[in-house]
Amino acid sequence: MAAHKIAHATLKGPSVVKEICIGITLGLLAGGMWKMHHWNEQRKVRAFYDMLDKGEISVVAEE
Repeated sequence: MAAHKIAHATLKGPSVVKEICIGITLGLLAGGMWKMHHWNEQRKVRAFYDMLDKGEISVVAEE
């Protein structure tokens, strides 16, 4: 019987440059999402205090 040669993929270790690029990309993406969350919260707080200054809302409970 003739032995067939099958090309197998050789396993290599992790690519350092690829890992660094993936890490930087994921870090920037997570940082951007976190920053957008804080901008939205800041906008809500600013809108609340603007309405409070204009007298449109009150923090005192009406009886």
